[in-house]
Formats: sequence, structure tokens, C-alpha cells
Amino acid sequence: MGLPNPPGFPGIVFTDYYRRMHFASISAEIENASSSDVEHALSKAGTGQISDRNILALLSPAALPYLEEMARMAQSITRQRHGNIIQMYAPLYLSNECRSSCTYCGFSYENNIRRRTLSMEEIEKEGSILYDQGIRHVLLLTGEDYKRTPVQFIADAARRLAKSFSSVSIEVYPLKEDDYSMMREAGVDGLAVYQETYDPECYRRVHLRGMKKNLEFRLECPDRAASAGIRKISIGALLGLSDSATEVFFCAQHARYLMKTYWQTQLSVSLPRLRPAEGLTDVPLVKNRSYVQYLCALRIILPDAGIILSTREGESFRDQMAGICITQMSAGSRTEPGGYSGLEATVQFETEDRRSVHEFCSSLRANGLEPVFTDWSPVMK
Repeated sequence: MGLPNPPGFPGIVFTDYYRRMHFASISAEIENASSSDVEHALSKAGTGQISDRNILALLSPAALPYLEEMARMAQSITRQRHGNIIQMYAPLYLSNECRSSCTYCGFSYENNIRRRTLSMEEIEKEGSILYDQGIRHVLLLTGEDYKRTPVQFIADAARRLAKSFSSVSIEVYPLKEDDYSMMREAGVDGLAVYQETYDPECYRRVHLRGMKKNLEFRLECPDRAASAGIRKISIGALLGLSDSATEVFFCAQHARYLMKTYWQTQLSVSLPRLRPAEGLTDVPLVKNRSYVQYLCALRIILPDAGIILSTREGESFRDQMAGICITQMSAGSRTEPGGYSGLEATVQFETEDRRSVHEFCSSLRANGLEPVFTDWSPVMK
């Protein structure tokens, strides 16, 4: 199959590119890459000339024997482009109310769980606890319930927290461009929106009801947010739903398009692995070795992008990857509304690294890395 012009090529938007691609065909091309393809791709590292074919090779089974070389390259690129810093942040769940049914999520509509939406006073208390821990970048999350957590509710929460925090990001249901403009005015400077899966057939299987069923409306969220002036965008794929290597290919291409089209916007990528949650115990295994390959490949493909690794992963793994290619990490995370102040609600997923912010930062420093809690973003607001 001939690959079309790369994302970001004049006249091509990512949605058009995505419609022209076939997930299964890309999977086959990744599977069929050779060692010579991998060696050619590695020779392009750092040149700014990574092609679509090179990306396929770096994500292929043929690249696994080159993993140590890829890790060294990824580490070198990270130190050159990003230094020794790890940007710290923390999630703050506003609500676990949800009207969408997603087979992999603990907040799914059908799940009989303890639901809670925080009041503004409870939100401020959660924020105060995080602030006292040293956190200055906060990520606000909700389920997909447009009535219980309307746009104005999210904006009001952001406005209150923006008085204390240097950066307020949101990870909520997809919004219209005007809504993102409202968020910008309320002090929001970042958006995290994960496509979950770029496999259209899998997307239909795992999203059973609700607005989240609309694949393309979600796919175009970063475009609408960037057009509205949101200065930091994070995208990603949830590994374990479909073929992981192919998910990373599409995620990388999406990132390349965004970085070229919205060059004033800071772009980060995350590849969370599926974790046990309410109603989900049979979790597909994405092996550590393959996962490291995907993260290192991302750094080679996207030298200037941030790469995020959350507390879904264990202590040892997070410590190792922080020294190779990761630039943004959370610590002491709670994945339920009111979790920091001891309120009862069901978590979205189980975390693996349960160290406090202080304990995690001590580990970073012991490994020669410097946790950073603010990036002077207030001057950009």
C-alpha cells in the first residue's frame, strides 16, 4: 500500500488523512518491516527527516533487537532537547458522573459505582491539598455528563483554581471551539484528549452509547482547542484496546500534524496502558519490552514533544523511563473525585505507583533528574 503525503502537508488535515488510511493495512506493513528498514530508520534519527516508512519500521517487531540502541538514542535526544527536568503535575477529578458507556472505563454509565460531583468548595479543598504538596500544574477531569458537569461548571472550577496554580489543564468531554475559548478565558491553558483507539472498528466496539461514540468529533478536539488559543495540547492512545504498534503509528502521525499546523502550541503525547477498573478485570498484556520500544520510538520520531508517563505504571518502571525519554509525570495521584481529601467515590482505574509527591521527587533527584513544578506559564496567559 502506498502511504499518502505525510500529515501537515499543505491542504491535508488529519481527519482527511485518517479517512484515507486503513488500520489493518498499517498493521500489516508494521509486521512486515525488516531489519534493514529499522537500520535505515535509525540512521535518520536526529536529522528531522523521519518518514512514514521509518516510523513503521521503528514500531515493528524487527526493531526489538535494536531496543538498547533505540533507548540510547532516545535518552540522548531527550537530554539535548529537554535537559534533565521532569515537569510535575497532578490530576484533580471534579466528577465521575458519566452518560457514556465505554467497556474499558470504571466510570462507564452501566457500572453500579459510587458517583460524586464535587462542589466548588470541595474543589478548592482538593486544590489546596495539592498546592500544599508543591503541585502547581493541575489537570481537571470529569466523566461525560453534560448536565451534571456542564461547560460553565468546568469553567468556574478552572477560574477558581487558576488563582493559585500556574497551569490549569482539562481532560473532559469534547467541546466546541467557542467552549474552548470560554475555557481559555477562565484560565485554562492546556487540554488533554486521548483518542483511546485509532482503530475505527475497535472504537465502535468499545464505545456503546453517549457522545463519545462520535469518533471524528473527538479526533478534531485538538484542532478546535488550538484554534481557540489553548497553548498546550496532549494526545494519546490507550494501549490494549487494539494493535498497540498501529495505535502508536496513528498517534505519532496525529502529533506530527498538530506540531506542524499549530506550531505555537506545545504538544505532548501519552501512551497509557489499560489498567483494571470497575467492570474490567481481563486486561490485555502490553509487554514491558514492547512498551519501552514504543516510548523510545516516539522520542526519536517526535524529538521536541513532551512524553507523559502516569501513575498507571509501577515505581521501578517509571524511575527507569524517567531517565530515558519521559518529560512529564504525575505523583501521589488519586483517580476519584474527592480522593485527596478522603471523600468516598469510585476510582476511574487502579494506580500502580502510589508514592507521595515528596517520595517520588526524591527518587528523581537520586537519579540525577530535576522535578520542576512550574514553567513560568503565567506570563503566557
